[in-house]
Amino acid sequence: MLVSMRTYSLDDVYGTRKRRDSWWTVYFVDPVACRVALVVANRTRLTPNALTVLSLVLGMVSAACFAADQLVAGAVVFYLSFMIDCVDGKIARLKGTGTPFGLWLDYVGDRIRVVLCAGGLACGQYTLTGEVRWVFLGAAVAVLDLFRYVNAPQMKRVREAVREARQLPVLDEDPELLDEVPLEQLPLEPRPREPLPLERVAPERAPRPRSFPRRLNRFLARRRVRSHLISGIEFHAAVFVVAPLAGAWALIPLAAMAGVLLLANEVVLVYRMWLFTRRHGVVSSQESREHVLV
Repeated sequence: MLVSMRTYSLDDVYGTRKRRDSWWTVYFVDPVACRVALVVANRTRLTPNALTVLSLVLGMVSAACFAADQLVAGAVVFYLSFMIDCVDGKIARLKGTGTPFGLWLDYVGDRIRVVLCAGGLACGQYTLTGEVRWVFLGAAVAVLDLFRYVNAPQMKRVREAVREARQLPVLDEDPELLDEVPLEQLPLEPRPREPLPLERVAPERAPRPRSFPRRLNRFLARRRVRSHLISGIEFHAAVFVVAPLAGAWALIPLAAMAGVLLLANEVVLVYRMWLFTRRHGVVSSQESREHVLV
C-alpha cells in the first residue's frame, strides 16, 4: 500500500521563518530560500544534514574562487552557500527532521565556511600584491567571526545562570539577546511563562508615551527585523558578498567598517547583559566559581 507524502505550501514554509531575523536575511535571502525550500520539501528527499554539507561544499568553492581572485564568482557562490544554509533549517523545522548532530554540523560548518573564505580572500590578494595587510584582513575577519559566535551563547548562559539563581520568570528574557543565538540552538516550542510572584507585582502606572527607540523596535518587529541592525550575518554579507562584488578596492574599507559596527553591536549587547546582572543581583561566589570552571 502506497502512503502519499504530504505536499507543503509556501505558507507552510513561511511558518518556519524566525520570529525576528537580520535585515539581510529577511530582505535578500528568505525570499529566495523559502521558494527553494518549497521545491526541496516537495520534490526531493534531501535531508537537512545533506543540505548543510552542500552549503559547506559551496563555501569551499567560494573560498577557492576568492583565492583565484575571482571575486564576483566567489561572492555569488557564498550567497548560494548561505542561502542553502537557511534552507536546511527550514526543512528541519518543516518536516521535524532536525537532529542534535545536525545542530553541531550546521554550527561548525558555518565557522569553517567563514574561516576558509577569509583565508581565500587573504591568499588571493596577497598572491597578487604581496602586501601583508591582506593577511591581517583574513585573520581579523576570522577572529571577529569566532568571537561573535563564542560570545552570544556565553551571554545567554550568564543570563540563564542569574535567572535560575534569582528564580526569575521568563518575562525577564531579553528577546534581542535570544535573537543573537542561532535559532537551531533554541527550543522549538516557547517555554511557558510563569506567573509573577505577588511580592514582585509592580503597582499600576500611567502609560508613558512610547520613545522613538521603542516605536522603531515595534516597526522593525512587524517586519521580522531585529533592532540591532549589524550582526554576524550582515558582517558576512559585507565582507563576502557586497565588497567582492564592488571590487578589490572595497575589501578592506567595507570589512573594516562592518567589523567596527559588529564590535559596537557586541559592546551594546554585553552592556545590556551587564545591566541585567546588576538589576537582578549576582549569583553566589560558589556558583560563580562553578560556572567559570564548567
